[in-house]
Amino acid sequence: MKTVRLKNTHIPAVALGTWSWGTGANGGDAVFGNDLISEDLKPIFNAAMNAGLNLWDTAAVYGMGASESILGKFIHGRDDVLISTKFTPLSDQSDDAVEESLAGSLQRLETDQVHIYWIHNPKDVQRWTSKLIPLMKSGKVKYAGVSNHNLEEIKLAVDILAQEGLQLSAVQNHYSLLYRNSEEAGIIEYCKANDLLFFSYMVLEQGALTGKYHAQNPFKAGTRRGDAFHKEVLVKLESFIELMKEIGFRHHVEPAEIAIAWAIAKGTVPIIGVTKSSHVNSAVSAIEVKLTNNEIEDLERAAKSTDVEIRGAWENNMI
Repeated sequence: MKTVRLKNTHIPAVALGTWSWGTGANGGDAVFGNDLISEDLKPIFNAAMNAGLNLWDTAAVYGMGASESILGKFIHGRDDVLISTKFTPLSDQSDDAVEESLAGSLQRLETDQVHIYWIHNPKDVQRWTSKLIPLMKSGKVKYAGVSNHNLEEIKLAVDILAQEGLQLSAVQNHYSLLYRNSEEAGIIEYCKANDLLFFSYMVLEQGALTGKYHAQNPFKAGTRRGDAFHKEVLVKLESFIELMKEIGFRHHVEPAEIAIAWAIAKGTVPIIGVTKSSHVNSAVSAIEVKLTNNEIEDLERAAKSTDVEIRGAWENNMI
């Protein structure tokens, strides 16, 4: 299994996401139209761990704790699982909000440490980044990261931690063939130059780049992804998906693996949501795909020509 370096730890080249695990506000039912419980997901967890994919990304707000609770049941008593979870800044929170949120996450995850703890959005960077300091010094947080931050906000977080002799280790932003905002803003280049590992989420654009969905087989209506990638958008993606299929055919993989392989080739760690064992197999296959420079250029040119760029309501423009 190919690994990458996160400071002094080696992690898999692909992280696995659990946004769609469990139901509730911001959970799998509302966003993806799923209704998955522990019994559905345990075989997937086992398959991933057996394959060497042991870095799991979640957040306290995914299903308002549901995702963390399911994952916690699976990792109970194990010491071979790497956990990435998040604090989400909201309005009118007390100064103890980060500490309290982490305590809740640790309880649900049935562990005493998270490997990566993220500030989920850039609301008041000065205030919330500083709250990571005692948690890092206590050992409850091994590595600190920021998500959905622009370059200026990332640099501010770096400086805040550096004043206490600590380091920011990672950045996690939306990044895909259809959404290269962080690349265009110089964030990925900055990360490479400053030993920050960039994690790319929504690499598959919630399934739109898998080749499984099209105008005749659209996403479930009334879900967040169904509203974003409606039939008219899927029609715009048709020729691009065909190119992904052609390139996939050369490498004996499906379009999803091409999208993941592209994100890896760009020097990022893609976070891939897994709700089926086939998703685990897809991630494993993608790690082995070596795209040529010409293929990367063709993919990027074709993606741009679709004129499709879907930004989440929670995302700010990075440029």
